[in-house]
Amino acid sequence: MKRRIALIVAALLIAAAAGAAYWYKRPAEQAQQLTVYGNVDLRQVDLAFNGNERIAAVVAQEGDVVHKGQVLARLDTSRLQPQFEAAKAQVEAQKAAVQRMHNGSRPEEIAQARANLASAKADAENAHVIYARAKGLFEKASGTKQDVDNAKAAMDVADAKVEVNQKALDLAIAGPRAEDIAQAEAQLRANAAQLALVRQQLADAELKAPVDAIVRSRLMEPGDMASPQRPVFSLAVMDPKWVRAYVSEPDLGHVRPGMTASVTVDGFPKRSFAGWVGFISPVAEFTPKTVQTEELRSSLVYEIRVFVKDPSDDLRLGMPATVTLPLTQSVAPPAGSAMDGRP
Repeated sequence: MKRRIALIVAALLIAAAAGAAYWYKRPAEQAQQLTVYGNVDLRQVDLAFNGNERIAAVVAQEGDVVHKGQVLARLDTSRLQPQFEAAKAQVEAQKAAVQRMHNGSRPEEIAQARANLASAKADAENAHVIYARAKGLFEKASGTKQDVDNAKAAMDVADAKVEVNQKALDLAIAGPRAEDIAQAEAQLRANAAQLALVRQQLADAELKAPVDAIVRSRLMEPGDMASPQRPVFSLAVMDPKWVRAYVSEPDLGHVRPGMTASVTVDGFPKRSFAGWVGFISPVAEFTPKTVQTEELRSSLVYEIRVFVKDPSDDLRLGMPATVTLPLTQSVAPPAGSAMDGRP
């Protein structure tokens, strides 16, 4: 009988010891990781034309995977194209004018100016001879005062023509003034700027994807009038994706940027997505309505963003997610991680 009692007491002691070991060991195991809850989030782009014109074509549909630089829609360019051609012609004409000024007068033009000067000198010499003859006849009373005056006027005109042609030759040899060349070059720059503006307007007539993304919404159709204030597409950026979760103040000391994390979602219960902590809010906030655990409903929490690797694009915006953070780890963000603060 005593032996049976001793066995019972020993069994109870062993059970108590095992229970105590279990309860002491359980918090230690739980302390090895932190579990938080949140939702999948990603960047979104409202893509609009940078101009006011009628839409000619929309070539992307909802759900299409588009790549950076891919054309998604086009504007009508029937009015822009003639403006581009006119601006291009003005630039070419002004380039020729500037080049002509830099080249100066052609040898043929200088030769022509010399010939004009020689002709004017010959006329002046003849006018001097006629004036001298008229003056001599007047002194011998064989001519009139009017003849002398006419000859004197013709001589003065011939001398003036010589001076004019001499200046023309000097200008032909000197070439254009530096101020005229600077003015022509400034006009060329203005024409080139106008051409660049019209060329950019033509480029803006094609709406291109700024990043790799998925078309969430197609908001306008061919025939609609586009403007910078009216988006044509809403795009969902595929990378990066993150889970927006919240950590209570007592657990905040365990979380650091760069910590690796494991993310699971209900849609893929047997799959785990690798991630890392990329952002921790410096400001506390009241627990948002999306956090439904009873102990957090009235607490102040800190937002964290856990970036997720999702190469197959399985995660969707708003998916509820569970984030597990192993607390016994050295902080080293993955290579090429998107630890860029708030997206």
